Order: sequence, then structure tokens, then C-alpha cells
Amino acid sequence: MAATLALLTYAVMMVRGAIENNGDDQRRGGGGRERIFAVNAVPFELGQHIPVLRVFGEVQSQRSLDIRPAIGGTVTELHPNFQNGGSVSEGDVLLRIDPSNAQTALALVQADMADAEADLREAMRALDLAKDEISAAQEQAALRQKALARQQDLVTRGVGTAASVEAAELAASTARQSVLARRQALQAAEARLDQARARVMRIEISLAEAERNLRDTVVRATFSGLLANVTVLQGGTVTNNEKIGQLVDPLALEVAFRVSTSQHRRLLDDAGKLRAAEVSVTLDLLGAE
Repeated sequence: MAATLALLTYAVMMVRGAIENNGDDQRRGGGGRERIFAVNAVPFELGQHIPVLRVFGEVQSQRSLDIRPAIGGTVTELHPNFQNGGSVSEGDVLLRIDPSNAQTALALVQADMADAEADLREAMRALDLAKDEISAAQEQAALRQKALARQQDLVTRGVGTAASVEAAELAASTARQSVLARRQALQAAEARLDQARARVMRIEISLAEAERNLRDTVVRATFSGLLANVTVLQGGTVTNNEKIGQLVDPLALEVAFRVSTSQHRRLLDDAGKLRAAEVSVTLDLLGAE
């Protein structure tokens, strides 16, 4: 009787567990339930439709310029609208940098230029004198040569002496040496003139650089637009090529966006060129389009 009762109890538990497991399968779906998806349904209409490609990007200006001073120094003057969002016109003075150092450098180069020009004029006068001296030496050599020929003629006629001929030959040789010396002096004068001209050219380059540095102390707007990313105040110090702001043209805007390879392929025609498709741009500003 005890064994029979135990088997009966075990059988009841097995049946009860099977019933409970069957209820769990039904609550979990059991694998037979159909999946449901939510889609946008439209009525079918026969005809041609143009697909719309929706992408996201940004609006940017086609013309933007970084404001960078060419030289460093203290900012002594700023445009009244030199601030973020400030409007400036083409040619307006955006800022001025203290020109004291640039003016001093320009004055020093101008003094060097005056000295170089004086040296050039002196070299030109020295060259003219060297040419005159060589002409005089050539004339003297020609006279000495005539005197030698005359003494030789007197000796052949028996009225001259050998000593006079030797003296005339010595004088002619000295005159020829003088001509050579004058030629060397002429070459030295020409070389000095070339050096003076080269010095003037170098100082002209330095002068142009000094004048450019002085002009660069004033930064002007190259076109009309708005200022952004301003980082300088009046009285502050800026360094060479430091970015102190940005000038943006608000009337020359463009839209930049990225597309995938498959989306780009849809924008091309059979010849591989971009289609003349219509583009609609919407800018979302805190929910207001």
C-alpha cells in the first residue's frame, strides 16, 4: 500500500507539471504567433514618381577669411564692430598695431639708402675720372713713342746719340706702364661701381620690406561681411600670423552634406554626370524651420 501510494503521488505531480509547462508555452507565444510590423501604407497608383533623398549637413560660407596680422605688436585701435557678429564693409580698418618699431626700421633703411646712393654717385665719378686718366696716359704714351722715333731718326742721320735714344726708350716704356696702371684703376672703378649698384639694389629690397611691414600694421577688410571667433581686445598684444578672428560673407552661402555610395549613384545619370535635380534646403533653428 505504501509503494502504491508513492507511485500514485508521483504520477499526479508529473501530470500537474506537464499542465503547468503547457501554460508557459502558450504565454511565451509558443513559436506559432505571427510577427507584426508597422509601416506607412499608401494606396497604389499607376504612374511615375520621383524618389526623394533626405540627408543632413551644414550651411557654410563660400567666402571666409582668417584675420591674421603679418607682424606682431600692441593693438592700438579696433573697429567699432570688431566683435562676434559685427558687420564691416570692404576696405574698413579692422585694427591698427603700434607702428613705432616699423617706423624706426623704415627710417634706418632710408638712411642706408641715402648712404648707398651717395656711394653710387661717388663710384660713377671715380669711373669718369679713371676714363679721363687713361685717355691722358694714352696720349702721353703716344707722345713718348713719337719722341723715341724722332731720336732714332736723328741717330740714323748721325746727329743723335745713343744715350738720348735710351732715354727716349725708357720714357716710352714708363708711359706704357702708366697706361697699364690706369687700365687697372679703370677696372677697379668699374668693380666699385658694380658693388655700389648691388648695394643699392639690396637696400631697395630692404626698403620695400620695411614699407610693407609699416603697411601691415593696418589690417583692412578685403570684402564686406560679418566677424566671428574674435579673440583680441584693444591694448592687447598679438604675435606674427596669430589668428585673431574670421571674416565671413553671409551672402555667399553653400550647403555641404555627405551621401553614401549608393545614394551618390542615384544622383548620376547614364553618362555618369550629376542630374539637374531640384534641391530643397531647410534650416532647423530650435524647431523653427
